[in-house]
Amino acid sequence: MRNTISYIHNSSKLTLEGLPDLSLNQDNGSIGILSNWQLQIVGLTELEGKREHLEQLMNVVYPYARHLVSSVKKTFGELKDPVAISSNNSYHQIMLRSSKPGIAPMELQLDDAELSDLLRCLDDLINDQRVLLTWNIPRSIPLSRREIIGKLPILQRFTAPVLGITTMLFCCLIFSVIPTPQRESAGENYLDNTDLIQN
Repeated sequence: MRNTISYIHNSSKLTLEGLPDLSLNQDNGSIGILSNWQLQIVGLTELEGKREHLEQLMNVVYPYARHLVSSVKKTFGELKDPVAISSNNSYHQIMLRSSKPGIAPMELQLDDAELSDLLRCLDDLINDQRVLLTWNIPRSIPLSRREIIGKLPILQRFTAPVLGITTMLFCCLIFSVIPTPQRESAGENYLDNTDLIQN
């Protein structure tokens, strides 16, 4: 009755092992009770654990990637948390801490392609109708304007307003220099019309 489902994207392979929950009349090929999972990323240490460990990984990787897409680099996970992720130069550093005493934390350094492959595996898992589990992960929502602007460098924040004000002042200067066409007075028009009638 044990089922195995794998998701493979280039450098990453995520494998789930579990059983269907027969009390809920689930199909034999489904997973309603997760017993174990393994994550293999080419060139890195293989990870494995239980359902709560996989959820903890999702809970930091998804919001981290969402901020990264908006060019906002932000660390997710505290020192005491089992999983944390942060930017480290051009890499994405995942820190894994064991709940067992005496085991040193494990670090994984992922480049952009490896992080993308990991996310695609997680997306496949969440959208797989054979995996009948309710994941406790954060809902994906767009970043607020304040979050995006607050993380931009000061020079980048003020570039657009300064350029806008400069352009406006330049246009005002140009229009003030250009001479306006002179209008003929009403009296001159009257005389001209009179001359035409007499002729």
